[in-house]
Amino acid sequence: MMYNNYFFVGVAGTGMSAIAQYLRGTGKKVSGSDRLFSKTEKGETQVQLERVGIECFFQDGSGITPETEAVIVSTAIEESNVEYQKALSLNIPIIKRSKILAEISDSIKTIAVGGTSGKSTTTAMIFHILQKCGKEPSLITGAGLTTIQKQGFIGNAWNGNGEWLVIESDESDGSIVNYNPEIALLLNVERDHKEESELLELFSTFKSHTKKAFIVNSNYPITMGLSQNDAYNFGTEGNPGIKGTDFKQDGFCITFKVNGLDCSIKAIGRHNMENALAAIAAAVQAGVELKDAVKAIEDFSGIYRRASLTWCNQDKHLYVVDDFAHNPSEVASAIKACQSITGKVIAYFQPHGFGPLRFMHRELAEMTADTLRESDVFVIGDVYYAGGTVNRDISPDVVSDYIISKGKHAIFAGDKNGSMQEILKALPNGDCTVLVMGARDPKLSEYAEQIANNIAK
Repeated sequence: MMYNNYFFVGVAGTGMSAIAQYLRGTGKKVSGSDRLFSKTEKGETQVQLERVGIECFFQDGSGITPETEAVIVSTAIEESNVEYQKALSLNIPIIKRSKILAEISDSIKTIAVGGTSGKSTTTAMIFHILQKCGKEPSLITGAGLTTIQKQGFIGNAWNGNGEWLVIESDESDGSIVNYNPEIALLLNVERDHKEESELLELFSTFKSHTKKAFIVNSNYPITMGLSQNDAYNFGTEGNPGIKGTDFKQDGFCITFKVNGLDCSIKAIGRHNMENALAAIAAAVQAGVELKDAVKAIEDFSGIYRRASLTWCNQDKHLYVVDDFAHNPSEVASAIKACQSITGKVIAYFQPHGFGPLRFMHRELAEMTADTLRESDVFVIGDVYYAGGTVNRDISPDVVSDYIISKGKHAIFAGDKNGSMQEILKALPNGDCTVLVMGARDPKLSEYAEQIANNIAK
């Protein structure tokens, strides 16, 4: 059931702000609160939300009134939250973020992107291709597109006039089973938040709800187990669908062929070729000619914190790269991508929660140790803690100790200041990439800039 007056608790979050902006763009009255908001010093996100007509409040319950028809929450909002309790006291329906997104996607032809890694990038690439090819799509995703950000928006939502909506669908909370897309993509299946067996069950349901085309990555047997039609799929050698070959990395540009057609994108890493192939496959199923999709993606300019180049000194071959990588495979892929650029990588990683670290620390340690070269250094910092009731009985040194035991260079450096010192200490005079990785912490990009400023001194 759709309403006309929505209030979002935690509206500054990437997933929440995207839906809030989309609903506002359809003419709904939308307001929201966040612990980051202030009446005196407005941050960039608050200013951007207010610019599109979303009234913002501090998270104290003052924004919820008897006129509010529905209160939207994410799984991070606990029942003890003051606004959750106020909504209950006023008998206002409380709706999970995933449910309202499912209702939106049921109202329009949807392309839903699922998988453990690469969802935000692939979602953005699909949107970019459809927009370049005149389809005028809408968008709800988890990371801002630079092309939209340059227009003064957060960049994770767009209201188009066409028939397609492109969404990033999340499996971490199981909500992916709520969607009934026209076209669905399964990029990969790896242990993250949930065991592989649980993920396969979720993705199998996701497939059963897909109306037209279920597209999978043919490079992985585990995803191919859910293949609907080989001709829909994407991958590299041996794939009968959208096939990528002749991959090359040249600085911050990748080149490859798509079914024999030349393609070049400003990006790093083989994983971004796979993301591009997935996006092209989806666009073709949405009615775009293959040659037009390949041409359109060539000027894709990326998304926020996905292998973003923060700073570089070309003469010394020094780079600072900012990336959202936060699970073992993403961390490994980000490091590998940077290894293709310079002879040394100093990889800083901030775990995004005690629960995630407890769940993934073994795979993170093993995959990182396998990925690091003799010249590379892995610096792990304190766990990012955003509050709430959580068991804090694990330390990041469980990861660094394992990596050291395998003969690779790793350091548990504590807070950001301590990590900064270790990064600068390990920095050579040239031929090095400093890679900043992590999720949830809104100050990580600022930290990457601080590192860059220190190197540039």
